[in-house]
Amino acid sequence: MLIKQCIGYELEKEKSNTSEDFFNRSEVTFVEDGKEKTLHVLYVRYFDELAGSITPFEQDPIFKAGTKDVYMRDLVALAALLKNPGYRHRKRVYINEQREFADIFKGLDYSKIPGVLEGIEQKGSFEVRSPLDYIVQPV
Repeated sequence: MLIKQCIGYELEKEKSNTSEDFFNRSEVTFVEDGKEKTLHVLYVRYFDELAGSITPFEQDPIFKAGTKDVYMRDLVALAALLKNPGYRHRKRVYINEQREFADIFKGLDYSKIPGVLEGIEQKGSFEVRSPLDYIVQPV
């Protein structure tokens, strides 16, 4: 699987009676079997504030990939795809429970994540041979 882009957005209200400003969208674009696909993860924006309790990242931006600041919202869809390879066959995922959000990050090998985003920043893409390479394996 070739990861081409990881990006996140803070949604803004389009109409005064909507609740978009309570949500973030995270997207990961990847190529698998010659087809380009994008996974969109919509989640409650408040969950970004919990990042320090469920990940080793204490602040936002969480790290730099080359010259680009990487925010939590840029990472959510990538983490979801790595943790749940079945999401490769989905276009959209909606997360509105704190436990479900935390589960995405449970067991990820955080030391390898910056390398993925740096590879995308430097080369325009990054090859993930197996999602299991990004999950901490029991000893």
